[in-house]
Amino acid sequence: MAASGYLNLAADAAHNFTDGLALGAAFWGGPTRGTLTALSVLLHELPHELGDMAMLLRAGCSKGQAMLLQLLTALAAVAGAACSLLAEGSGTGAISGILPFTAGGFIYLGTVSVLPEILRDSGPGQALLQLLALLAGVAMMLLIAYY
Repeated sequence: MAASGYLNLAADAAHNFTDGLALGAAFWGGPTRGTLTALSVLLHELPHELGDMAMLLRAGCSKGQAMLLQLLTALAAVAGAACSLLAEGSGTGAISGILPFTAGGFIYLGTVSVLPEILRDSGPGQALLQLLALLAGVAMMLLIAYY
């Protein structure tokens, strides 16, 4: 497997770990918050994992190897959720810090890696539509947080 495959696996495992942290902390906030977070993570993970699968195939893995490696990185989400749920015994300070930490990580990824890529590879009209879609996603998160 090419080095890009190993880098993708490491990044995916770290990403899945933070997804697990967010899920665990969200469920401590109540079943409604946990369910909405789980749905959001699911909708975000489906295309993400397909992209990772394509990267692993391009890096030289067979389909079976790529699926097994994807499953192994998904276990990092279980570890993240376990850490988040175990942090409950440390007091509310631990839990109240986990959601902002994971949200900050997602915002960082969106602004530092995704946004420049969008603006570089598209014309002004397409960039505006993609930026509006990003803002619509933020608006949806605000509505979910409000209700």
